[in-house]
Amino acid sequence: MKISQDVRTKVDSTSNQLQKNIEGNKSFQNIVQSQANKMQQAELNRLIQDITAQGNKLARFRSFQDLAKFKRLVKGFLKEAVSNGLELENSHSYSFTGSSQKLSVVKVIDEKLIELTEGIMNQEKKSVDLLGLIGEIKGLLVNLYT
Repeated sequence: MKISQDVRTKVDSTSNQLQKNIEGNKSFQNIVQSQANKMQQAELNRLIQDITAQGNKLARFRSFQDLAKFKRLVKGFLKEAVSNGLELENSHSYSFTGSSQKLSVVKVIDEKLIELTEGIMNQEKKSVDLLGLIGEIKGLLVNLYT
């Protein structure tokens, strides 16, 4: 039995269409993934801007409401950053006695938030010190997602 040229052409065209569909699916998947990444970056940038604005407001007015909102924004940023696949940075530090201590960036940020709370409670601290601490927290957050 001889296979005619028409049958071969149909088989070849069908395999070519399947190959194009597979390539189309990959490019569609790449487009969706890149758009999702852009949206995540835009959300993180928006949160950083909100944190900056709230930090400036906190330094000016020094109210507990502003402090609570600042802390909520920082924690929201951390939650968003970690849920979007950003890894927590871990480091090891050694004391003079030789004991090892594992630190993560989130723990450092929490410590800085506690220090900021104490600074707000201590009304004698200068605004410059608070602005420096707010800038340090913002720097840690930027470090986390870059």
